[in-house]
Amino acid sequence: MYFEQITLKSGQKRWVCAADGPADPVTGKRKQIWRRGKTKGEAKRRVEKAVKALEVHKVDENKIARVTFDQVAQKWLETYKLTGVKRGTVRIREKEINILNRHMAKTPIKDINYSFYQHFINTIAPDYARTTVQGVNTCANMIFKFAMRDNLIKDQPNRDVVIPRKARTVEEIESGPIEQNYLTTEELNELLTAATENGLDLDVERFYLLAFTGMRSGELCALKWSDVDFNKNTIRITKTIYNETNNMREYELTPPKSEGSIRTFGVEGEVMSLLRSHRKRQMNVNMRYRNEFGDYHDGNFIFCRSNGYPFVQKNVGDRMRRLLQYTTIQKAATPHIFRHTHISMLTEAGVDLPTIMERVGHDDMQTTMRIYTHVTKKMQEDASEKISKFYKESFKSMNLDVSK
Repeated sequence: MYFEQITLKSGQKRWVCAADGPADPVTGKRKQIWRRGKTKGEAKRRVEKAVKALEVHKVDENKIARVTFDQVAQKWLETYKLTGVKRGTVRIREKEINILNRHMAKTPIKDINYSFYQHFINTIAPDYARTTVQGVNTCANMIFKFAMRDNLIKDQPNRDVVIPRKARTVEEIESGPIEQNYLTTEELNELLTAATENGLDLDVERFYLLAFTGMRSGELCALKWSDVDFNKNTIRITKTIYNETNNMREYELTPPKSEGSIRTFGVEGEVMSLLRSHRKRQMNVNMRYRNEFGDYHDGNFIFCRSNGYPFVQKNVGDRMRRLLQYTTIQKAATPHIFRHTHISMLTEAGVDLPTIMERVGHDDMQTTMRIYTHVTKKMQEDASEKISKFYKESFKSMNLDVSK
């Protein structure tokens, strides 16, 4: 600390005190802080106050060394929740953080380098689908960026990380994985027949609607009668349902998956007739429940319990697993398979790709494109086979030997 007595232009005497402030976080150089006072003690107190104020923002290297990955991940998650993302997305991030924490929770974040992180990715890759590993890496990337903004690390350890690809087995290649993603016409008919002959209440209406619209099961459960236009035979999708606990009273209506998921589409008259009949029955059930119990949840839902509360996706999945037992279908089918089935149906009907995407509400065309391309190729192969068969029959009628 340096002291000096100076004389002002007015002739008054003042004491000047100088001291080193905290090091600049960029250059590492210290800047001298100068203050003056009427007395030597006053000048000293003013300098000490100024230095202390600057040290509030000084980075404590020892403290940084103790900050662990799970501490940063938790702080990032708290901020992430405030960005307006859906609760379902938050749950996915929480699961990804759990995977990360199982391998690096108490590791000081400054000690996580590229080699450490690549080893982590290589370790989890055999146990999870590649898309899951990619999701975990995406989550880690956001956490590391958050740490960089907080000056906890200088670089992202996951930059240029390699996500391993799993080599497919011969069995996987020969099983036709794309065809496992949708039901053939025969399989769809078999499942809908099972719904008609062995289904429980609402099975027919729900599974026919899923099959002939390609909507998501969450969109199905969120449907209200105000979304249906019986005059135009159209349905409008504006929302989806979210229920973390599967408690009927704790549901939440949220916007659809993306902006492209907000859509209006036409529905076959036969399916709309099913909805009309269902509405009449529902009105009678609702009336009886109101008269008997009085406590009715008036949410105007199309698919709801007798008390008015909507069903959730789990119920649709449970019903589908039950119906599959009455079929010969061997595919691992969930309600989502109806979306892919609808895409294949539209493709076979000659509907163009942009129209299909708009109808099913796909912003990302990757899945739609794979099914569209696969079905189109199969249609071309079938057409070639039919043409070949036709010519052979024609040649036979002419008594020509086409085998030579």
